[in-house]
Amino acid sequence: MAMQASSRDLMEQALDVAEERSRSYIRDLAQRSVYPNQSALAALAQFHEPFPESARDASEVVRILDDLGSPATVATTGGRYFGFVIGGVVPAALAASRLVNTWDQNAVFRVMAPVVAELEEVVLGWICEIFGLPASCGGGFVTCATAANFTALCAARHALLARTGWNVEEDGMFGAPPIDVIVGDEVHASVLKALNLAGFGRNRVIRVPVDNQGRMNAAKLPKLKPNSLVCIQAGNVNTGSFDPAREICDWAHQSDAWVHVDGAFGLWAAASPKYRHVVAGFELADSWATDAHKWANVNYDCGIVLVREEAALRAAMTISAAYLQPGSRREPTNQTPDSSRRARVVELWAALKSMGKQGLAGLIERTCGYARRFADGLRQAGYQVLNDVVINQVLVSFGPTDVTNEVIRLVQQEGTCWCGGTVWQGQTAMRISVSSWVTTEQDVEESLAAIVRVARQVRGAA
Repeated sequence: MAMQASSRDLMEQALDVAEERSRSYIRDLAQRSVYPNQSALAALAQFHEPFPESARDASEVVRILDDLGSPATVATTGGRYFGFVIGGVVPAALAASRLVNTWDQNAVFRVMAPVVAELEEVVLGWICEIFGLPASCGGGFVTCATAANFTALCAARHALLARTGWNVEEDGMFGAPPIDVIVGDEVHASVLKALNLAGFGRNRVIRVPVDNQGRMNAAKLPKLKPNSLVCIQAGNVNTGSFDPAREICDWAHQSDAWVHVDGAFGLWAAASPKYRHVVAGFELADSWATDAHKWANVNYDCGIVLVREEAALRAAMTISAAYLQPGSRREPTNQTPDSSRRARVVELWAALKSMGKQGLAGLIERTCGYARRFADGLRQAGYQVLNDVVINQVLVSFGPTDVTNEVIRLVQQEGTCWCGGTVWQGQTAMRISVSSWVTTEQDVEESLAAIVRVARQVRGAA
């Protein structure tokens, strides 16, 4: 009993230190530079040491991690980070992660983690409701949209080949009937990676031209067949634009083709009555991939895969072994590639439970409004906004490539906010993604002023 009490005390002491340090990190977020300074980055060299010979007190290890690690983090959970498409973490999800780590459940079989299996069923129902999908969809929780795309494409692969009498799970891809894969010219790299992992290859795809916002031109689709797989996009990573889903799905389904949606962040626009129209038609597809750690503001990592034909997903993902005895109800492991994984759905449940429909809609509408404010302010300052701001993405050019790149570099260095760079249809641009629940009007105004100030300095020196 003494050993049990001692181990319990050690865990509680370490947790107390971590809790104290975490609270301090949160309190300091608003005052710190969004990107770490050079001294903080240089201090990371102290992590490089030989593997220690002896044990070290857990609380001291946490203190070392905080002292060296926290200053070298990027303040993505603050209100002035506008890089990539990275959301913050809503309070309920942050707090739930404490329980997730304490429970340490292996979320693959119901017998291993009953509460997790139950919450997965609940949250899948909520997600289908948010996106306007049938409640009968199969689905699971993976690390990211890349993994979700991969999982959905495996389900599509199973269904398309099964129609020809080919069992891809038993016989593989060698000698299998060919599957035509159609993507837009602005297909995201994660879809190409997923196609590669699923055995389709990156270079065998048929590319369809897009317009000046990155939307697939449905009139340019090739003749489709029952073995065709069409990948469309809900939320272009640069412009935020949406492919014409209804037109593409109607055309594809006339030929019995499969339509997959890469909706890493854009699908969440469905949560808002004001923006739901931009995802109209995407509910007609056959499979969907999205992330909760982007616009839904859940902890990393949390990707979601959904498949209309649940049997195809289960056939592609089911694992069997003598010592594994699944029950009659849904088993999480038969919906995803993982055979061991953390209970990431718990944090998503907490986030959605805490926000509710109104809170989630408010998050979507607020961040879209802030994106429009960035675009309006940058136009008024004389700079070129390259995209139609349909949701939360803004592309802005400050002139020639070297000038725009220098503005991006100095804005990141200045530290008020952080925005990344991109090349959009041949033109270099700053990319502003407003995705965090923490962002306020003041954050936007301070960031906008900093960007304009730096841009004027660079333009004046050019």
